[in-house]
Amino acid sequence: MNRVDEGGRLRPGRPLCWAALGLTALLVACSPGTKGPNSPLRVGMELAYPPFEMRDAEGAPAGVSVELARELGRALGRSVEIENIAFDGLIASLKTGKIDLIISSMTSTEQRAKSIDFSEPYLKTGLCLLVGKESEVEGFGDVLVGEGSVVVKNGTTGHHQAVQSLPRDRILVLDSESSCVLEVVQGKAIAFIYDQMSTYKNWQRNPSTTRAILTPFRTESWAIGVRKGREELLADVNGFLRSFREAGGFDRLGARFLAEQKQAFEGLGIEFYF
Repeated sequence: MNRVDEGGRLRPGRPLCWAALGLTALLVACSPGTKGPNSPLRVGMELAYPPFEMRDAEGAPAGVSVELARELGRALGRSVEIENIAFDGLIASLKTGKIDLIISSMTSTEQRAKSIDFSEPYLKTGLCLLVGKESEVEGFGDVLVGEGSVVVKNGTTGHHQAVQSLPRDRILVLDSESSCVLEVVQGKAIAFIYDQMSTYKNWQRNPSTTRAILTPFRTESWAIGVRKGREELLADVNGFLRSFREAGGFDRLGARFLAEQKQAFEGLGIEFYF
């Protein structure tokens, strides 16, 4: 309802003001990234990368990243919801507010940091090679000067490294890790560029047809992804990571999920992740 003031001007009445306030509240409530501090913490990851992101025998999320997310939730006093999202869709899901964080063995890169913020690093790893059992390749330099296809998983840092270093017609981009490994097993690709942990695991699964060159030709760090503009959440995440490390949390995760790999890496003289 409107009313007229003493000067004859039309002025909105109180009902319109209350309506405007109600509309503003509704818009705020529906905006992404404005959930309260006690709302569930929605963490995105691709549950296809054991032992970091996977499912247990009952189909529930499990692994290093899942436990890390749950520990973070406890530290912040928030329940945790795990969202299973394809790796190449994680950043888009974070930017649009579908999730609050990415904890999915994601390497912090300058390119990705243009779109999202990253926490302090929590794990060090590197890119290395899975090659054929009888391959003469001994390092990335041999791949650069050699011939034949090099296979990479879509959206990974191995993919980006290949694009920067190799002619496009030598790069085979596939969506799944298992498909990439199969290309090497069958001799269709001379190398699969991927991280150390996966390369070790895939070699263990295919010892008669593959060989792992585990010394990294490029070192990387994994970090937790946070949507830009959420400085308070980023500070909370960084504070948690420091406290968790000081309390031996990463050592416990390593002993629980990565004991075999840790022993193997120490035997090879390669620095472990945590």
